[in-house]
Amino acid sequence: MEKKLIGELKGKLEEQKISLQKELESFASEDPNLKHNWDAKYPNREDSDKDEKADDAQEYDNMLSLEHSLELKLKDVTMALEKIAKGTYGICEGCGDKISEERLLACPEAKTCLQCHQK
Repeated sequence: MEKKLIGELKGKLEEQKISLQKELESFASEDPNLKHNWDAKYPNREDSDKDEKADDAQEYDNMLSLEHSLELKLKDVTMALEKIAKGTYGICEGCGDKISEERLLACPEAKTCLQCHQK
């Protein structure tokens, strides 16, 4: 793969990483004991009534779902950046073939080629 393309994809991945971290930081904090783990902050309003507490619980449940999704995406982006540093970026984890440039341009954090992804 061309160095220019790898540089472009690395830039996209670094931007994604910053964006994902900022989004997570808006409602969660990073767990210092577990790598790639974030903990959503429970919305704790003092002087809230029963309905507000139910709303808080629903909001927290939604945040947990979003947190999990963002954590996984951030983990994939971080792993892709680590692969670039190691020189193993763009190799399918399923079959060992090269991942197409088109796939990497569409999804720079892709771990598998399109064939393995569709299996």
